[in-house]
Amino acid sequence: MCAIAGILGLPFDAHILDRMLKSMLHRGPDGTGIFMERECCLLHSRLAIVDPVGGSQPMTLDQTDESYVITYNGELYNTDELRSELTGLGHDFLTHSDTEVVLHAYAQWKDGCVHKLNGIFAFGVWEKRKRRLFLARDRMGVKPLFYTYAMGGLLFSSEIKTLLEYPNMPRQLDREGAAQILLLGPGRIPGSGVFKDIYELKPGCCGYYNAGNWKWWQYWKLRDREHTETFEETAECVRYLVTDAIRRQMVSDVPIGTFLSGGLDSSLISAVCTAELGKNNEKLDTFSVDYENNDRYFVPGKFQPNSDNSFITLMQETLGSKHHRTVLDWKDLIDALEQSTIARDLPGMADVDFSLLVFCREIRREVKVALSGECADEIFGGYPWYRDPEVRALNGFPWAQNTKQREAVLHPDIKQSIDPESFVNEQYLQTINECDILQGTSEQERRMKEMVNLNQTWFMQTLLDRKDRMSMACGLEVRVPFCDYRIAEYLYGVPWEYKDYNNKEKGLLRYAMEGVLPEKVLWRKKSPYPKTYDPQYLQAVSHMLKELLARVDAPIFGIVDKSALQQLSGAELTWPWYGQLMKLPQTIAYMLQINFWLEHYKIQIV
Repeated sequence: MCAIAGILGLPFDAHILDRMLKSMLHRGPDGTGIFMERECCLLHSRLAIVDPVGGSQPMTLDQTDESYVITYNGELYNTDELRSELTGLGHDFLTHSDTEVVLHAYAQWKDGCVHKLNGIFAFGVWEKRKRRLFLARDRMGVKPLFYTYAMGGLLFSSEIKTLLEYPNMPRQLDREGAAQILLLGPGRIPGSGVFKDIYELKPGCCGYYNAGNWKWWQYWKLRDREHTETFEETAECVRYLVTDAIRRQMVSDVPIGTFLSGGLDSSLISAVCTAELGKNNEKLDTFSVDYENNDRYFVPGKFQPNSDNSFITLMQETLGSKHHRTVLDWKDLIDALEQSTIARDLPGMADVDFSLLVFCREIRREVKVALSGECADEIFGGYPWYRDPEVRALNGFPWAQNTKQREAVLHPDIKQSIDPESFVNEQYLQTINECDILQGTSEQERRMKEMVNLNQTWFMQTLLDRKDRMSMACGLEVRVPFCDYRIAEYLYGVPWEYKDYNNKEKGLLRYAMEGVLPEKVLWRKKSPYPKTYDPQYLQAVSHMLKELLARVDAPIFGIVDKSALQQLSGAELTWPWYGQLMKLPQTIAYMLQINFWLEHYKIQIV
C-alpha cells in the first residue's frame, strides 16, 4: 500500500511538494516519487509489498499516441490474469508489479479498465497529450481518495492531512459538517470529507478532470438478481468465493500475518492462510489484542456475550501458528487518543480506534501485511440489528437509534439552522431510495436488502476508514478478503432465509465453511472487537472531560451545548452512541476527540 497525491492547475514548488510528501510518509515509508510538468504534479509514497525493485512510482508508459503516468495506492488480486490478457493484446511488461498492470489496463481500455480490476485501489492516471487526469476508487471503498477543487484547480490525496498542507487551504467546518460530526458521527455522508469543500470520491466511482472541469460517475453498485441456486449450491459457491478471495489476498513478496480474535471471520481467514502456507512448510503469524484486567471486569452483555481468550487459544493450538498477543491497559488508550485522531483526520470511534492504532503498531514489528475479517457482518447479515425485528422495523440508521440523544448535545445555533430529525432522515431515505431491488420482492426480502445497502454504504465505510487509517499510520497494509466485490455481488441476491440458516447470524457462511474450523469456533456467537472494561478508563476520560468543561476557550463549545456536555458523565446511555461498542466511556472520549481535532487542525467554524 502507499499514499498518493496530485496537484492540477495550481502552482507548486519544492517547498510545497516537500510538505505534502512528508505528510504521506507514514503510509509509504519505503520511498517517494514525483512527476511534474507545467500544470500537473503527481506524488507517491511507497510501502513496498510486491516487486520492491520494479514497482517504483509515479510510473510512466509511453505509447505511439499517448504517454501515461500513474500514481497508485492498492493491491490487485487478479494481476496474473490481467497481465496474460494484456500480453495477448500486444502489451510488454518490464516488472511483475500490479501497478504496471493497472497502467497498461488503462492504456488499453481507458475508464473501462475499472471493470477489469479485482482489488482494493485508488489511483490517478495523467494523459500528457490529452492533458487530462483520470481518478478511480475500488468498488467497496477500501482505499481512500479525497479531493478539493475549491481553489481554482484540483488537489487529491489519500488522506485529508495532505490536502491541508497546500498553502492557504481553507480549514473550515460549516453547519452541515458539524451536524455530521454530532448527528451521524463517526459515520459521515458518502462523498463528504466533513471539512467544508473537501470531498471523497465515493466507492465504485471514477471520473476525469480536464481544463478545470471535474466529472465523475458511479461504475459499480449492488444490483439485485433472481437467485435460482439451491441452498447446497449456494453454500458451495460461498465456500469457493471466500476461499478464493483469501488465497488471492495472500499475494506478497514480504511475510504476511492475520488478525485472530477467535471469532468466525478472522479464524476462517487464518485457517485458509495456514493451509496455503503449509504447502511450503511455512508458519503463519497470528495476532490478537486484549486488555489488562478484562478477566476481572468483563461482564457478558447483549453485544459482547463472551471473552475471546479461550477461543484464540483453541485456534492457535489448532493452527499451530506463531501467535503474538498484545495486552493493552487503559493508559495506552489515553495516550493514543490524539494520535488516532490525527491518523483519521477526523473524530473517530474513540478507543475502538485508539486500541487498533496501538495494536497495529505492534503487528508492524513482525510483518508488513496482515489479513483481517472486516465486512463479513455487513455482507452476510451478522450484526444484531439484522436479526432484531423491532430494530429492523424502525426508520433510521439501525446502529444509531439515538437522534434525540444526539440532538441534545447540539449547539442551539446549529439546531436553528438544521432540523436534526429531518437531517438524519434525509440521509437515511436517500440510501434507501438508491437500493436496487427487483420488483415483486417480498416485504422481508426488500427490508433485508435495504439493510445490506445501509450497512455497506455507511457502517462498513466507518470500519474501513478505521482499519485503513490506523494500520497505515503504522506503515502496515491490512487486507480484507470479505470485501471482495464478487462476494458482495453474489450475496446480495441470496435470500435472507439462506443467510439466516439455522436461525444463526451468518448461518450460511458457517454452514459453507464446515470442516475448516473447530465446531466450537465455527458456531460461536458473534462477539465484536474487544474493548476495555476497566473502570479506571471511565474515570480517566471523565476527568479529562471535567478539565475540558472548565475551559472557556475550548473550540468544541462552538458546536456543542456545554450544559448538555456537563450532564454526559452522569449515567450510562440507553443506546450506544454508535454501533455496539461506543457506550458512555467511548462517547466521552469521542467528545474529547472532537475538541482535539478542532484545536489541532486549527479549524474555523463557519
